[in-house]
Amino acid sequence: MANINWDKLGFDAYETNTVILSHYKDGKWSPIRRSDEFSFTFDPFAAVFHYATSCFEGMKAFRQKNGRACIFRPEENAKRMQRTADYLGLPAPTKEMFIKMSEECVKANIEFLPPYGHHASMYIRPLLIGMRPQMQLIPPTECVFAVMCAPAGSYYGENLSSFSAVIARNYDRAAPQGSGSYKVGANYPCSFKPYKMAHEQGYTEILYLNSATKQYIDEYGSSNFFAIKGNTYVTPLSDSVLPSITNKSLQQVAMDFGMTVEKRKVPVEELAEFDEAAACGTAVVITPMSHIDDKPTIEGKEVTKVYKFFQDGKVGPVCSKLYKTITGIQFGELPDTHGWCYMLPEGI
Repeated sequence: MANINWDKLGFDAYETNTVILSHYKDGKWSPIRRSDEFSFTFDPFAAVFHYATSCFEGMKAFRQKNGRACIFRPEENAKRMQRTADYLGLPAPTKEMFIKMSEECVKANIEFLPPYGHHASMYIRPLLIGMRPQMQLIPPTECVFAVMCAPAGSYYGENLSSFSAVIARNYDRAAPQGSGSYKVGANYPCSFKPYKMAHEQGYTEILYLNSATKQYIDEYGSSNFFAIKGNTYVTPLSDSVLPSITNKSLQQVAMDFGMTVEKRKVPVEELAEFDEAAACGTAVVITPMSHIDDKPTIEGKEVTKVYKFFQDGKVGPVCSKLYKTITGIQFGELPDTHGWCYMLPEGI
């Protein structure tokens, strides 16, 4: 077992034992191999350096209460990577190859899988990189599919906490009919500068509106948006929103609770009608919002509207129940009635 303080883990890069690799060239994938070298050597003309032809996924492995190891819904990540790769014109690993290499990554780095009881997990990062040297504006025909991992701590442990967000009216996350609904690496850097300014003002999250009209909620800089309105779970329907696997899972759990799920356009003014609002994604599962400030500009001081849900730190009952249910399934504390946990062989 690695000498790690499992209760002090954050969410960042962490060098483990092995990266799992396959190289696509001449129309076929190479045999899967392991590498203990945490570096890639690419030609400086590699497509990824010039045209950002890369995409990635994020999922988690867990040590469950009964001692078994599992990966949460990897087939959904495999399908989403295939969809993104098709958008970029990259060859994509099959679902079977994706899951096999993800499983191999967990096995090869099993000492970095946190033990049960610490509310920690292993974050798995599959990465597809266009590496053919080229200047032409065409999809690369040579790429690398790599799967790496890192131990990751829980942001909250057993108890959720709420944070503040600010609406980004003078920044856009994605263009209409653009790449916003794909997990393309280049989608994320456009949020780095606004995030820095927002964090300096004490905000945890940035909520983006639709770029065309600024009338409707799209999603946060790194996560989907959802809200609770009575017995209804509301989440935006938009071509610019990433199809979050966490959001998809939460919607199913909400229906299991007997709630109605609505995927539709969400006017920003409707924030005033919600009982709870939150971000959701793989890293944190749920980030509830205490309040959301509406400002003409992120960097400015003027706040034109405050949508208040709870005092800082306080969390609504539905978000709390959703969070405990999803994490309970992941850690094997609750029945996996939908078959979401991909179980690794016993003894791993």
